[in-house]
Amino acid sequence: MVIKFFFKEVPLPKPTMRWAMILSVIGLLATGANIFYAVKIRHTSPSSSVALAESSQTKVTAVTALGQLEPKGKSIRLAPPPNLGGAKVVELRVQEGEPVEANQIVAVLENEASLKAAVEQARQEVKVAQANLAIIKAGAKPGEIQAQKATIRRLEAQLQGEILTNQATLNRLNAERLGEQTSQQATLSRLQAELKNAEIEYQRYEQLSQEGAISTSELDRHRLTQATAKKRLQEAQATFEQTMATLEQEIREAQANLIKTQQTLSQQIQEAKATLEKISEVRDVDVQKAKAELERAQASLARAQQDLELTYVKSPITGRILKIHSYPGETILPEKGIVELGKTQQMMVKAEVYESDISQVNLGQSAIIKSENGTFSGEIKGKVTEIGWLINRQGVFDTDPASDVDNRVVDVKIELNSQDSLRVSRLTYSQVLVKILL
Repeated sequence: MVIKFFFKEVPLPKPTMRWAMILSVIGLLATGANIFYAVKIRHTSPSSSVALAESSQTKVTAVTALGQLEPKGKSIRLAPPPNLGGAKVVELRVQEGEPVEANQIVAVLENEASLKAAVEQARQEVKVAQANLAIIKAGAKPGEIQAQKATIRRLEAQLQGEILTNQATLNRLNAERLGEQTSQQATLSRLQAELKNAEIEYQRYEQLSQEGAISTSELDRHRLTQATAKKRLQEAQATFEQTMATLEQEIREAQANLIKTQQTLSQQIQEAKATLEKISEVRDVDVQKAKAELERAQASLARAQQDLELTYVKSPITGRILKIHSYPGETILPEKGIVELGKTQQMMVKAEVYESDISQVNLGQSAIIKSENGTFSGEIKGKVTEIGWLINRQGVFDTDPASDVDNRVVDVKIELNSQDSLRVSRLTYSQVLVKILL
């Protein structure tokens, strides 16, 4: 038997080979149909909605999704502030799995000792500023005021004494001038009288000499007497003038000295009084300056205390230490921090619901959760508490290697009840299967 194909005659295969070929074709067709159906189902129903029946009229009762267990509010990687980047841990005060309270110190950084010293220095500067302000407010010490008043009294007494002394000197010099003037004038008057008598005698003897009544020697004697009297009068006049000039000079010097002493002592008294007023007065500007210095010192202390506080890394929440990333002596890596912690007392599930099913999910809906890998047995329950606002790429994947990794999903947070939360408190990031009941 032959079959004509393309106008050529082809011999038919034997019956055994014919059945083998037919069965192979049927198998290939069945495999292709299964693959096509699986792909079509996966793309048309990404959330694997559960139905009561297979017909198109069946009502959907739940939305399923993949998810993972997390502490409520996500886990926190605790690290020091950025300005302390590269710091080392010198003391770790917690262990993995240990519960911590909010504001509890988790770790101490290496610069604690130097910052403690800075705080103590700033505290001493505050004390100095406080003492300075108190001194300015109190004004001068009573002893200083009394000493300054005594200085003023001493200067005033010295001024009075100098005035009396110089006045007495002036009085003495004036009296001495008057006495010398009287004595010298008397001497001059006497010498003038003697000169006049000598001149009369000389004139008389000169007349006698002309008449030849006396000798020439006798006339010469009277001429010498006249000259001597005149000379003595001239000397007395010179002495008088010199004595008067000397006394006048001494009087002028005494007067100048009195004026100078009065001015000097008066200036010293004014300065002493000004000093007394200065130390007695509490000026507002001095008080304000002292207050500003105190406030500056207090600000420096507060800043030093804040810097010191940064060396104590504290837990921001009440939770549990999930993982320690930096031990004493190790440099803290910014991407890991010191520890990872979370609120394991209240666990939740972050489910990734496909965008095609998110319209069916509402707040308050109940959810049933199972472990995808058998991490815990049975089911745990919770309620939808938050629905995300963004559509992202899938982050939790099915164990099936053929699953679509490019699915677009919305994060839905499901808070577990207290008993179930306690059951899975040690299973952070465990992968689960979620069924949200509609």
